Amino acid sequence: MSLAFGIHAVEAALKKSIVSELWLDDQQKPNARLNKLIDMAKRGQVSVVRRPRDELDKLAQGERHQGVLAHLIQQAESANREDLMALVDGLDHPPFLLVLDGVTDPHNLGACLRSANAAGVDAVIVPKDNAVGMTPAVRKVACGAVEDTPFYQVTNLARTLRDLQQAGVWLIGAAGESDDVIYQMDLKGPLALVMGAEGKGMRRLTKEHCDLLMKIPMAGTVESLNVSVATGVCLFEALRQRQA
Repeated sequence: MSLAFGIHAVEAALKKSIVSELWLDDQQKPNARLNKLIDMAKRGQVSVVRRPRDELDKLAQGERHQGVLAHLIQQAESANREDLMALVDGLDHPPFLLVLDGVTDPHNLGACLRSANAAGVDAVIVPKDNAVGMTPAVRKVACGAVEDTPFYQVTNLARTLRDLQQAGVWLIGAAGESDDVIYQMDLKGPLALVMGAEGKGMRRLTKEHCDLLMKIPMAGTVESLNVSVATGVCLFEALRQRQA
């Protein structure tokens, strides 16, 4: 069962017409945001059902659902590397991609997807193993970005990175041990930013596939940033350069 919960995530799913049924907390008082969702559901001929709050709590698995939960007709796009390469080949501008190697926290993945959407990323790529996939919590944190940002879970990340290189995409990874600072890098051409997992960073094989490594300069006492924060910094430096 594929679910979305929370006002923003459910609204985005309704806009994409991928909701089969809308569940509302039967104790929820009417308000403008809730009424908007109900109106959208009715226009899309989606059934609206009132359910006890504990049922919604159970389905949301402890996440804050704001009294709104949607059953989805389909999940966000999750495809193989052949489909990814078809997308890359079909772009009419230099590819701008985000690779997340082993991000396991759904809140971090959701935040990365939100930043990727805001920065105009063409696709987000993650491995299928040892990484979080598209969960309701990811959708909620992403605040609607999931429905508009192509998301690819690939079986073999190393092979996918080689395919991207052969297609002319530069792989630039974030690594604290690099001597090169992000603000000295050229991020304007065909680009895949490669970010590592929380705490551990990129796996060895992933790092070896990168054409270049860069670091975010740190002026304080902390040694690293949360992966979603670091991803936002890198994406928007790339966007700044690409819009210049």
